[in-house]
Amino acid sequence: MNTARYSHTMTLLPNGTVLIAGGVNGASLFSAEIYNPATGTWAYTGTMNTARRCQTVTLLPNGTVLVEGGYDNSSVPMSSAEIYVPTTGNWIVTGSMNTARGVPTATMLPDGTVLVAGGGAGGSLGYLNSAEIYNPATGTWTATASMNSQHSNNTATLLPNGTVLVAGGNSYVFVAELYNPATATWTVTGSSKVARAQDTATLLPNGSVLVAGGVGSTYFSSADLFNQDRELLRASSPPRTQRGGEEYVAVTAPGQRVLTKVTVIRRQFPR
Repeated sequence: MNTARYSHTMTLLPNGTVLIAGGVNGASLFSAEIYNPATGTWAYTGTMNTARRCQTVTLLPNGTVLVEGGYDNSSVPMSSAEIYVPTTGNWIVTGSMNTARGVPTATMLPDGTVLVAGGGAGGSLGYLNSAEIYNPATGTWTATASMNSQHSNNTATLLPNGTVLVAGGNSYVFVAELYNPATATWTVTGSSKVARAQDTATLLPNGSVLVAGGVGSTYFSSADLFNQDRELLRASSPPRTQRGGEEYVAVTAPGQRVLTKVTVIRRQFPR
């Protein structure tokens, strides 16, 4: 790159190039640059309106890039947001978040809006459980329900059923929770085996989520697997057909519909 940096963001653009924005090199950076895989070269593009690090970034449906939050040079979290336009290389200021937050998560929802959740509140204020929604059509933010726990440096994963799995964070919580855009509510789901922050989460082809590494009481080499199909059984309550001592439950998996056999231990299931 033209500028050494860390705590920056990377975004794959629709044309196959990669946008690098912000970060820190002695101070929070305004600069951004583009990597061209066809030539293997880097070139500066327009500079952001606000220097920031530890921000989040989301590729919007129209091909522009939303950057929000992060920390300034004094490690104070910011509420400002801006949009990068690849066709012009310019950054345009958009509406500010309702809450200043550093290292939150940002998740594109199926309807094209963006869920931003958690993050650092700065200094002795600790971490946030609040969340809000960005509407690209209006450039505005609207508060949504708060999470049940505080999360910062956590992961957020959009699941095939349209809900968002949030797990871990700097408050070293075991609890994971699901955001349902249809009801704008958070529901506590299965706890991870290890309380971890600064880990990674990857959606697997079968709909499960692999959470690996991170830091907590120590540095972790361990990994957790979130079974999305089980959550679908509890959350969506699909049709059930009982045959003798077994139930057959229709479960929608990515790209297919299967009939899963479940042994009946108790005949009372939450609806």
